[in-house]
Amino acid sequence: MNRDRFICRIMIAALCLVTAAPAAAVDPDGKFILVIDPGHGGKDPGAVNGKNQEKTINLNIALKMGKLIEDNCKDVKVIYTRKTDVFVELYKRADIANKAGADMFISIHTNSAKSKSANGAETYLLGVEENRTSANLNAALEENKAILLENDYQTHYEGYDPNSPESMIIFEFMQNEYQKESLKMATFAQKQMVSSAKRPDRGVHQAGYLVLWKSTMPSILVELGFISNDTECKYLVSQKGIDEMSQSLYKSFREYLDYHNKQLEKAVPTAQAIGNKSESKELPVYKVQFMSLKSPLKSNDRKLKAYPSISYYSEGGVCKYTCGDTTDYEAVLETKKEVQKKYKDAFVVAFYNGRKISVREAREITAKNE
Repeated sequence: MNRDRFICRIMIAALCLVTAAPAAAVDPDGKFILVIDPGHGGKDPGAVNGKNQEKTINLNIALKMGKLIEDNCKDVKVIYTRKTDVFVELYKRADIANKAGADMFISIHTNSAKSKSANGAETYLLGVEENRTSANLNAALEENKAILLENDYQTHYEGYDPNSPESMIIFEFMQNEYQKESLKMATFAQKQMVSSAKRPDRGVHQAGYLVLWKSTMPSILVELGFISNDTECKYLVSQKGIDEMSQSLYKSFREYLDYHNKQLEKAVPTAQAIGNKSESKELPVYKVQFMSLKSPLKSNDRKLKAYPSISYYSEGGVCKYTCGDTTDYEAVLETKKEVQKKYKDAFVVAFYNGRKISVREAREITAKNE
């Protein structure tokens, strides 16, 4: 495939990803949803040093980290892309997170290098750094080669070739709206692995990891250390290493969760009114509908703090949540753009004198009263 044609395909793929990402589901209990992804598994061992395999290190630390969160963070729901030694395609790992409506995706890996002296932990978020010949590029290419074990990988990854550095151009067209949050989590993770687990600091970087590519939430990939370094390998497979590394990732997640909750509090300009509101008697009121549930959320649910003027109405036995009440149609369209960053299928609804009407009817009424 020539370069121009490849770039064209990638631009189309990027556009499709932005416009057709799946809508986020909502946990009925209003919990923060964390997806933990132990890299590799099954027929894909990852990097190897003797009898020690990356897939086992990743799984041991992922499960221990998740258990710590489950035991100590009752407002968090933990989902794993795998809990046993099974092979899960890279694109399916992102699908698991997207379909769960995850608030954070953490992929756990172990590094490898030709030089046995290489050591230390590092953390990645999706992106392309200026130095394309760096170790960051090579690390991403090596991890992405896992797709060669998948059937029909060309279809799932838009023609991406893990053997070609030129294929990394795919990531230059991706606009990651969650970069700020991803960087925050990456920074916390790196700091804790260095301070709590005493790992040599290799820093926070950007790279083109396919497992992060199609996730529609803040996402990071952690490289725990180098399995190719005998000393570090021995540490990572030991109970001490499993305990310290899982503790460090748990602590970093707690830091991010505190940050996340504070951001939600700042986003609330006034106290939220929950329940059916009386609408204007003069002009229709436009709202953005963003989720539907079988029963109402608790009044202290964190999701009720995410947007201004959140309320719900009942229709067909379903509670339908809305936000951004306004009589200005252009203003509600701006609100919809913001809400769609989290809830891709959010749309505009209209009410007049306490009755739901079509948006077309509402705009006609508005026009007559202007």
